[in-house]
Amino acid sequence: MAPILALEQLSKRYPGVVALDHVDLTVDKGEVRALLGKNGAGKSTLVKILSGAVHPDSGRILIDGNPVTIAGPKAAFEQGICTVYQEMSLVPGLTVAENILLGRWPKQRLVGLSVINRKAIRPIAQAALDQLEVSINLDEQVSRLSVAQQQLIEIAKAISFNPRVLILDEPTSALAAGEMEVLHKVVRRLAEQGHAIVYVTHRLQEIPRVADTVTVLRDGRLIGTISAGEATPSRIANMMIGSDWQRTEWGESGTPGEVKLALRNVQRKGVLHDISFEVRGGEVLGFAGLLGSGRTELVRAIFGLDPIDSGEIYVKGEKVTKLSPVTMKAHGLGLTPEDRKRQGLVLVFSVQDNLTQASMHRFSVQGVLQKARGTALAQEMVKALDIKTPGLGVPTGTLSGGNQQKVVVGNWLNTLPEILLMDEPTRGIDIQAKEQIFSLVRDLARRGLAVIFISSEIEEVLDVADRVLVMNQGRITSEVHPAETDLETLLAMVMEEPAQ
Repeated sequence: MAPILALEQLSKRYPGVVALDHVDLTVDKGEVRALLGKNGAGKSTLVKILSGAVHPDSGRILIDGNPVTIAGPKAAFEQGICTVYQEMSLVPGLTVAENILLGRWPKQRLVGLSVINRKAIRPIAQAALDQLEVSINLDEQVSRLSVAQQQLIEIAKAISFNPRVLILDEPTSALAAGEMEVLHKVVRRLAEQGHAIVYVTHRLQEIPRVADTVTVLRDGRLIGTISAGEATPSRIANMMIGSDWQRTEWGESGTPGEVKLALRNVQRKGVLHDISFEVRGGEVLGFAGLLGSGRTELVRAIFGLDPIDSGEIYVKGEKVTKLSPVTMKAHGLGLTPEDRKRQGLVLVFSVQDNLTQASMHRFSVQGVLQKARGTALAQEMVKALDIKTPGLGVPTGTLSGGNQQKVVVGNWLNTLPEILLMDEPTRGIDIQAKEQIFSLVRDLARRGLAVIFISSEIEEVLDVADRVLVMNQGRITSEVHPAETDLETLLAMVMEEPAQ
């Protein structure tokens, strides 16, 4: 019997990048296929092709042995392929039932008009939830549900299309351990009902619980497919990385200075668990962990953006009694956030405005901004960071991703920080811009700053940090020194399930 889904020699190229290189893949009825690979391995491109968002350059897609053309998302639905993306697409103000049938609400004629038949929505939505064997109030507003419940609603929405193939893209990235267990049971139940499931994940500990087989991509190529029982952390790490990675040599690190930042038993229920560490001036402290490990939540808590339930935070030996961004900035902290476009920049504002919005106190006199001084600060930072821009007055959104990221960093460097928290500073930028960011980080440490560096690219953390703390499910599970470990070992460590 032919597999439900088969990919034959699927390829996709972008200028200067081979996203997929002659990939072959089959998924059978009732099979859960885990899809793994580093960022940039080709997972997202493969998912986008199957969902109809991207068209392949060559190769074939077969459903039940028959070649199909997926010209768009509607065509994917018609071929029985549904995708649940990591970023949820629910409307918070609508009910559970309304979200499950979003865009497909049944209609009825009423006094000559076509209106929504709200009574007909409920049984269709309930049937989708029944397939998952979960109990959620159809009339509850989605905004009042937990993240795990919202994820189940996304899956129910996909199931309402009665798909042959269900693609789940990082479905547990924002879920706690107990919530993951519920989702795993739902996925296994769907497989038992005959669905073919492609399960994209970074969490190796999920594989024995949810998957039958594992496929690994690297640099757009299919490296291999093995059974879930063979998927040990070390074997998967070796398949994901290969032997082509070489650590960049940055020269000798200086001797770390005084403790700039210290955390003692910091906790936030369900998010952070007994976090304690120190970082010194002149040191780059890396945090390695998968999506959902708590890295971003940690730096947000340090900067006062999110509350903590208990624990203590010290800056240069002084206990911080009132956590807030204003307080932490006054203590000499800066934060380059994970999402530069939504949290780090105002894209329609000029380069100058974005470079100086956090440092206006440096060029204001009794509340009046001294424009010439602001311009001078911006010009100095453009030169120092080699920001490629036609001028200080152009909208920041017109710059390349790498130069936008430099503006985010420059904005906080203009505050003259002593501690810089850098969350995913190289996300979405090219290789040359990454090297410039790495060089900048090392230079900041040489100048005496304490730098916390977070990246989903494990090799970046190993490359640039003096010490690395491993996080998993909101806990610091271990500490390693880059000179004493390798990438394969570190990747296996971040994938290990922490002891509770």
